[in-house]
Amino acid sequence: MTRLSPALLTLLLCACAQMPPDVAERVKAIGPVIDPPKTAVIYAPLQQKEPYAGVRVLRDLKYGPDARHALDVFIPDGGAGPRPVLMFVHGGAFVAGNKRAPGSPFYDNIMLAAAREGIIGVNVTYRLAPQHKWPAGASDVGLAVKWVREVIGRYGGDPRHVVLMGHSAGAVHVASYLAFPEHQRVGGTGLAGAILVSGLYAFEGGKPEKPDLAYFGDKAGTAEVSSLPGLLGTSTPLLVAYAGLDPQRFVEQARLLKDLRCVRGKCPRFVELAPHSHMSEVYAINTADRSLWGPIVDFVKSGR
Repeated sequence: MTRLSPALLTLLLCACAQMPPDVAERVKAIGPVIDPPKTAVIYAPLQQKEPYAGVRVLRDLKYGPDARHALDVFIPDGGAGPRPVLMFVHGGAFVAGNKRAPGSPFYDNIMLAAAREGIIGVNVTYRLAPQHKWPAGASDVGLAVKWVREVIGRYGGDPRHVVLMGHSAGAVHVASYLAFPEHQRVGGTGLAGAILVSGLYAFEGGKPEKPDLAYFGDKAGTAEVSSLPGLLGTSTPLLVAYAGLDPQRFVEQARLLKDLRCVRGKCPRFVELAPHSHMSEVYAINTADRSLWGPIVDFVKSGR
């Protein structure tokens, strides 16, 4: 039996204790599936509505030539810089998703939570499959990181204190950026840390699923597109998280990444969100539930 360190056990217990019981029942009823619409019904009423107080929002700033090379910057009011920076890369099974949909509070919610902590938020979107196949996502992340490193100082951000967070397909793109140096345009990763939430890191073996085929094409199911070897070697501090109601594939890969890093004496910060699902873990950010957000803030501010 694996023995948990006191620090890891604390993270697990804290993550389990903060989801309101009534919400937990509704999320549990959806089950271990990826269902954004049903999960949004639970969480959208809990989120802030525009116009947002206490933050300046700059929309659709360009970081590259494509129409989807766009990002939003959330700048907290008041206070003195330079401030830490949290970049967020959304999911969408490689073929869908956006940093923000009209009328939806997601993923402004993550940026607003950052601003409340005195952190500058950068919400990134990127090119999609099947028109743009691997490694387009990692390449776009590299362009966005380069933009932030070069420009964020104008908005009070600290280019030396940038933490990059990805969820689902976004975590795959972040992991690929970390693992494949050819996408790093700033002399290394340029990051103070990286956060991988419910991502996939090893694709060899097994039958590729439909999203894998759409993005990886004829490389789907091969070691060539797996970020795991590079993640084991990266010196960038990692926080790895997954949801207890994630589909099993995501659970297994989060644990695999954690275990292999620990064998090498480089354990990541690790958060198991036992009552959460693939979508609720991020939709809950900027509500009273700090299951994931609490560890993220500590990681961003401490850099480890």
